[in-house]
Amino acid sequence: MLDFPRWKITSIIAFLVALMLLAVPSFFPEDQTAKWPIPHPRVNLGLDLAGGSYLLLEADTKDLASSRLEQMREQVLTEMRRTEPRIGIGDISIRGGKLSFMVRDASQVDAARERLLGITGSGAGMTGQREWNVEVVDTSRFVLTPTQAGLSEAIKTAMADATEVVRRRIDELGTKEPTIIQQGSDRIVVQVPGLQDPQALKDLLGKTAKLEFKMVDMNADPAELVKGNAPIGDEIVPYPGNPMGIPVIAVKRATIIEGGQLVDARQSFEPQTNAPIVDITFNGEGGKRFARVTRENTGKQFAMILDNQVISAPSINEPIMGGKAMISGSFTVDSANELAIALRSGKLPVPLKVVEEHTVGPDLGTDSIHAGILASAIAATAVIVFMFVTYGRFGLYADLAVTINIFVILGVMALLNATLTLPGIAGFVLTIGTAVDANVLINERIREERHRGRNVVQAVELGYTEASRTIFEANVTHAIAGFIMLMLGSGPIKGFAIVLLIGIATSVFTAVTFTRMLVAIWLRRNRPSDIHI
Repeated sequence: MLDFPRWKITSIIAFLVALMLLAVPSFFPEDQTAKWPIPHPRVNLGLDLAGGSYLLLEADTKDLASSRLEQMREQVLTEMRRTEPRIGIGDISIRGGKLSFMVRDASQVDAARERLLGITGSGAGMTGQREWNVEVVDTSRFVLTPTQAGLSEAIKTAMADATEVVRRRIDELGTKEPTIIQQGSDRIVVQVPGLQDPQALKDLLGKTAKLEFKMVDMNADPAELVKGNAPIGDEIVPYPGNPMGIPVIAVKRATIIEGGQLVDARQSFEPQTNAPIVDITFNGEGGKRFARVTRENTGKQFAMILDNQVISAPSINEPIMGGKAMISGSFTVDSANELAIALRSGKLPVPLKVVEEHTVGPDLGTDSIHAGILASAIAATAVIVFMFVTYGRFGLYADLAVTINIFVILGVMALLNATLTLPGIAGFVLTIGTAVDANVLINERIREERHRGRNVVQAVELGYTEASRTIFEANVTHAIAGFIMLMLGSGPIKGFAIVLLIGIATSVFTAVTFTRMLVAIWLRRNRPSDIHI
């Protein structure tokens, strides 16, 4: 236990020094660290410390049911005409929250049912219930009724899409570390540190996003595009994900399809290769236009442009009929899902209204930081003095571990790009106070072993060995509580839990491993016959 070869000592010191250096940039203004020629991760300050704007948005999901009926109407029309033989149907009626239509040829009822089962969803989330109930009335009339499980799943999807739209729009502000999280089933919390104008934020969230499909000019010279020179009839659009490595692309000015003609986009898998793909569905007008364009431009590329930025530019491998298309490429499941979300979240799927807003001024944030630093300093000083007075040399080792632990916590937070909030400072102060618990247990156990007559080396070795079990069990229970707060808590609780969990991990390492190394080095060099503890 007390055997520390040179390589282990070097590794421990190097590890702690590296983490402490990561904390250094957080003590300097950001405009200074931006000029540093080396990577400089830093701890970000939350809304309550840096100041900024807070909005609580509530979604109006009342119209979602009627919009789902309209979307299903378009899908039914597309599906019945998509493949041969076409199935002739009468006018589609929407009444009483249900959709109904009649199949003109009674012999095609079974075929119509098969097609309907393919577009009405196999199951709503994990419930196993269908999103729509499909019934045949009077031998040839179909009635489609949305289920409650399907509506709940639609609300869940719409809120996830709305959260992503909000995130994309706030990113345009250039703010650092905004917090956008869904709260409950129909609310979104938005916190933007550093933004003192909530009206600008509300205006941004209320704007209508623009989704367009345009043909790519494959003959454009990349060198000229980089210089900003576009061919006649083209425009240059940013393309951050361009596989060619060029951040822009040339597209024709004419718009093929607008976002309003896109009904749905979902991540799926290619049937033959099982590779991740994105399935997109257009309404009737969009499907006709897309079929004509793909028939005339097979082998060329078209660009999907969201808010004047290309999100994907797939190739047209063959004419795409029936209002449905498959986007394939070097997708992972995550990247395909992200593209699907981007396509269907070009506009907010549900209206959002502000139900709560407030602004935190930078002065209040500065006061909170000063109060937090003062509390941390007082806690650290009190702990250091107590440990030194009580345990002497061993207390001094514990004090050194506490001091290092403070910087290590900040270094780990910077490495994880974590955000420090006012509750996080509370967790920081609590961590400082409890960081020496392990050393108290170890030192008291060493005292007991000395009282039992064991020599210095035996007492120290047993003290660390026997106390380690108790230390491990105590910190595991703390970590469990911290993980529960992290998973189930809201923003302030999560801020407290993050600092607490990091502090638990770092304090155990510094309080046990680091102090044991210091004690081992001292014992090996001085070989004392007695210790005062």
